[in-house]
Amino acid sequence: MNREAAYAGQFYPASPSQLRSMIKGMVDEKAEKEDVIGAVLPHAGYIYSGPVVGAVLSRIKFKDTFVIMCPNHTGLGKLFSLWAEGVWKTPLGQVDVDSELAERILAESRYLEKDTAAHMHEHAVEVQVPFLQYFKPDVKIVPIVLGQGSGNAYKEIGKAIARAIKALDRQAVVIASSDMTHYETQESARSKDTRAIQAMVELNEDKLLKTVQQFDITMCGYAAAVSLIAAAKELGASRAELIKYQTSGDGTGDYSSVVGYAGITIAGMSAIARLAKETVETYVKDRKLPRVAAPDLTAEMKEQAGVFVSIHKHGELRGCIGTFEPQRQNVAEEIISNAVSSATRDPRFLPVGAQELNDLEYSVDVLTHPVPVEDKDKLDPKKYGVIVECGWRKGLLLPDLEGVDTVDQQVDICCQKAGISPGEKTNLYRFEVKRYK
Repeated sequence: MNREAAYAGQFYPASPSQLRSMIKGMVDEKAEKEDVIGAVLPHAGYIYSGPVVGAVLSRIKFKDTFVIMCPNHTGLGKLFSLWAEGVWKTPLGQVDVDSELAERILAESRYLEKDTAAHMHEHAVEVQVPFLQYFKPDVKIVPIVLGQGSGNAYKEIGKAIARAIKALDRQAVVIASSDMTHYETQESARSKDTRAIQAMVELNEDKLLKTVQQFDITMCGYAAAVSLIAAAKELGASRAELIKYQTSGDGTGDYSSVVGYAGITIAGMSAIARLAKETVETYVKDRKLPRVAAPDLTAEMKEQAGVFVSIHKHGELRGCIGTFEPQRQNVAEEIISNAVSSATRDPRFLPVGAQELNDLEYSVDVLTHPVPVEDKDKLDPKKYGVIVECGWRKGLLLPDLEGVDTVDQQVDICCQKAGISPGEKTNLYRFEVKRYK
């Protein structure tokens, strides 16, 4: 069965050229792409929530299939409904339903049922499709509508989706289509939505359920978000990031009664951070270093750059060692060397023990080449790291660190680290980093 576009001309333009032009104005063609497992996207009219959808999808490396879950706004159809075959049409053409994956999800879940009625007049999947077509015209989808049920049912549905994706070795992204707080003041919406967003960023579906109930948050697609988090964790998710948040008031100027829109990505550990983790675990357990063959290196690992490896335990720094400029053949070798140093040679901490390994989190900063700056006005503690140099003494501080909010703080910390006294003549350098987690 095929589904015609029900909301073209309402939530988004019916004209293909106008629709394509509108989406183009909401995406960032130059944004750096990331492998993701899933995402939370809003589903209002494009003039309200389109910029949030565009910001998120601009940063995603597209895969073959998008499994899109949404709430049931109409009350029609099965309680937990999956559209299993056919095509969905929009002004930009038509997309195929990934029937093989759909059938496998149905086979894996004891809750989902094959159904079209819940989808015919539901907008929350449909409005995502033209954005997907803009980036990948041959994309496939699996539409799912979730009605009111238990938290356990939502989590089981998510896990069933994950089992099906793994069983078919399908390249897929899981989407939860949801708006946030509805029709409250800007201040109230932001306050409530911040709580729900924090639960999602923590990948804590139980906390999300509790938060939505405790604070009476009118997040229409919380069920889809719970299923998404459950699926994502089964698929190896280790981190989530809020990409953009805004409200309808930010577009209309009326902040007395707004709807909130959040765009969130969920991803697994990057290959670069995983190499740091594997290095520390191998060295601490066996006093050996991992062997990384050249064909296994990602493009980033083959480059040369300064690298810092940071290790945290329960949110607190546990070790951080790095190189200002490249010292080895490639980034992979820098990571291996600095990961061992961070875990065992940071003078501020005792060496990491085997009993700690399960509690550690890793991030790797790959540095650009330092550029000299004439004065502090050219620095920004959130965007740039800084190096303070006085003769042979150098102090470095990475950018965007918690508690470091001003340039003066950055420079003072660098001077303390290098043993540079106030009043000594110094040279300043700035650099940028790409942070991998």
